[in-house]
Amino acid sequence: MNADELQQLREETAEAYHVFGTVHTKDHSPAYERIGVAVAESPELVERLTALPPIKRQPNLLLAAVRYLGGPVDSGDAFVAWALDHWEEVRPVILARATQTNEAGRCATLLPLLASLPQPLALIEVGASAGLCLYPDRYRYRYDGTPAFGADGSPVTIPCATTGPVPLPRPDRLPRVVSRTGVDLNPLDPADADDARWLESLVWPGQQARFDRLRAALSVARDASDPARIVRGDLNARVAELVAAAPQGSTPVVFHTSVLCYLPSEARHAFTTTVRDLPCRWISNEAPDVLTDIDARLPYPAPTERGVNILALDGKPVAFTGPHGERLDWFSH
Repeated sequence: MNADELQQLREETAEAYHVFGTVHTKDHSPAYERIGVAVAESPELVERLTALPPIKRQPNLLLAAVRYLGGPVDSGDAFVAWALDHWEEVRPVILARATQTNEAGRCATLLPLLASLPQPLALIEVGASAGLCLYPDRYRYRYDGTPAFGADGSPVTIPCATTGPVPLPRPDRLPRVVSRTGVDLNPLDPADADDARWLESLVWPGQQARFDRLRAALSVARDASDPARIVRGDLNARVAELVAAAPQGSTPVVFHTSVLCYLPSEARHAFTTTVRDLPCRWISNEAPDVLTDIDARLPYPAPTERGVNILALDGKPVAFTGPHGERLDWFSH
């Protein structure tokens, strides 16, 4: 790599952190807003990040690694100084771990689609982490402040603000799930204390409700009578076998949220080509520019002032969603 290419790489890395701090975390985590900008403005830390493999330069991974090790998040300058001083501890965590945000709140944005499909469902999540999104029938939901409905006695209640003609499921029509499977390069165990600590480190500072929900969802997964089965492996290598193993008479549903953004473009293309040919339904919930074929079918441009995902069924976009399930903006056509 020549000097010009290296400089371009530094600039791209800094810009990724700047966008993280000014767009993705805006109005969600003031601490990460400050830290994202501070990292972008630190040539020394950007230099160290640039030396990492491309998949390891992402903001969520650096920030979670520092928090996992007990570093400060109350100040952008303090974060940068601590990360530089402890780089020999931070770097191995970044290299060993992955961004595996397992946000059960995203089930609120998936639920209208899941409830609309022929029942029962065989859920298959790619990039499943600890599998917490494989239990949509074990949570409770509150849309726009209305009375909560869902699984009786669940410790998890998920709020979600909506706009547009959302096809909200009837309280007595939750999805019926007959199997829960997933695939991940590094499956996490809901019962493992260190895996739980890593998931907690991925929750953005200042989001106590998300933190509490994570712990409650982990308890649901640990206590489930029909626990999810997460296989280790590459999603492109294993998704077809998981669909083939779905129980007879069920509707196999392959789904993913904020996962394909971490794959190279060739791997994304391979996945979408494969899943379109499988005997299953496909729910995607990814950021703009991740699945360009879906982007091209949007009825209007995605917002740029805040982080959003695009919810789609079988390649057809139906809504914009909040990154952690906090919003569901259904398209009117």
